[in-house]
Amino acid sequence: MKIAVYAGTFDPPTIGHLDIIKRAANVFDELIVAIMKNSEKHSFFSTEERVEMLIEICKDLDNVKIMVGDGLTVDLAKDHKANFLVRGIRAIMDYEYELQIASANMVIGENIETVFFLARPEHSYLSSSIVRSIAEHDGDISKFIPESIIENVILKYQSNK
Repeated sequence: MKIAVYAGTFDPPTIGHLDIIKRAANVFDELIVAIMKNSEKHSFFSTEERVEMLIEICKDLDNVKIMVGDGLTVDLAKDHKANFLVRGIRAIMDYEYELQIASANMVIGENIETVFFLARPEHSYLSSSIVRSIAEHDGDISKFIPESIIENVILKYQSNK
């Protein structure tokens, strides 16, 4: 059985994230989408809110599991018997960063391969931070995040003002 882990902060999940999730779900028998706690990043949405949003946008993908992780992604993969880490690449600067991480993971998790999915051209500029900035300034985020969570994101920003 081919099990993969797609880890990130997903703060909030974007249509680019969902595209990678769907494509990876077609390649692997099981895909674990892991919301990783990152002490270097301050998340706008709580872990629980991000779990709820990911469950909502992945509800039709039977082989996708949503979970929260802490520590090294490669250790999470080992704990769940995953042999693959999924990473999205938007631009060359992503590749340079991801290459370093993937190389370190090859040393830490000898039997775990990193698989890169290139962002579709229409998503190559998209990031959660762009969505947060647009939402913070009351901009239209409907082209950037899955339709089923738009209201959640808008309400969160309205209640935070």
